[in-house]
Amino acid sequence: MKLINTDIKNKVLNSMIKILERERNTIIAENKKDLNAFQKEDQALYDRLVVNDKKVDEMITAVKNVMQQDDPVGKEISNRTLKNKLNIVNTTAPFGTILIIYESRPDVTIEATVLAFKANNKILLKGGKEAFNSNIILEKCWHEALEVNGLTKDWIKLLHLKRYETQEFLRNPTEPLDLIVPRGGERLINFVKTHATCAVLVSGRGNNFLYVSENADWSKAVNVIINAKTDKISGCNALDKILINKNLPEYKTKLKMLQEKLEKYKVEILVDDKVSDVLSQKETVSDIDIWYEEFLALKLLIGAVDSLDEAIHVINKYSGKHSASIITEDKIEAMNFMQNVDSAAVYHNASTRFTDGGQMGVGAELAISTDKLHHRGPLGLKQLVTNKYYVFGDGHVRV
Repeated sequence: MKLINTDIKNKVLNSMIKILERERNTIIAENKKDLNAFQKEDQALYDRLVVNDKKVDEMITAVKNVMQQDDPVGKEISNRTLKNKLNIVNTTAPFGTILIIYESRPDVTIEATVLAFKANNKILLKGGKEAFNSNIILEKCWHEALEVNGLTKDWIKLLHLKRYETQEFLRNPTEPLDLIVPRGGERLINFVKTHATCAVLVSGRGNNFLYVSENADWSKAVNVIINAKTDKISGCNALDKILINKNLPEYKTKLKMLQEKLEKYKVEILVDDKVSDVLSQKETVSDIDIWYEEFLALKLLIGAVDSLDEAIHVINKYSGKHSASIITEDKIEAMNFMQNVDSAAVYHNASTRFTDGGQMGVGAELAISTDKLHHRGPLGLKQLVTNKYYVFGDGHVRV
């Protein structure tokens, strides 16, 4: 893969900023076509599809932020000269060609692309059919930015493939693929893992848990729960499950208070067998599979546990390994929870909604990785490179 000079990359991004501003009204108008064609039975998917002035502003900001970041390619990781005078230098290098598959969310067409391009990767975009018109105009903007700066359109390509065509492309790619990032639910992830022939980096589902300890500050707990559940139901960092320690002082009273608060926000509440003794009017879950489910809706499952260890066990068994939070005033207990819960991001007295590149200081993100290789958490610019060894000799042979 040809390495592009950093100045040229930044010129492309600067052009893109101007083009997005110029084409703002056209982008919103094309998105309106997608919104009008969309059936609103899936509110979360619909929310992700919307592009308005605020969303265009966020797209522009994402491009600006990446333009201002250092080029991650060619950075020296290590430099050693051995006793035999062989010089070994390990440096960062592009992956090559990245394929990202995602549903709805036209802003991914901007964020994923600006990151991949600045890291000198070619990117193939397989967006959902529900965002067809939005993605077409955004690809057109990218192509103009590339061509006015002397680069070919091949760096950024939108794939127009039906489901069976995507399967075939994954099995027998018509061009080399180095990395695939499926950004969506369990069904999409399993689909890609089944058919892909190269590395897959999973942007996992949410299904995030929050544990309210017996040592919790109740007002903090309620505020965090409301924010994590209602701030943005379509976010993969939204809250789905609450575990409350039965030894919490005034346990029954506080459960009823939480119910009243959640109902003011029109949150549907489900309960387990233990909580049903207190919130008897609420539906008691009978299917164990619901504990694995990411809701993406104003819906919350509340369960009760007897200890921190039980809470950790439940979270590690059922969660999507995305984000988990503990509410407690005991710092030792908090650290125990954070060290033993197997999630990409763990929180103490804070909302799971902060698992986001922008909120965590990473900037624009390609996805939130729940894999442990090669990176976990927000995939920002620095995470979109691999490494490469440069070995300098003078006629060296191994003996």
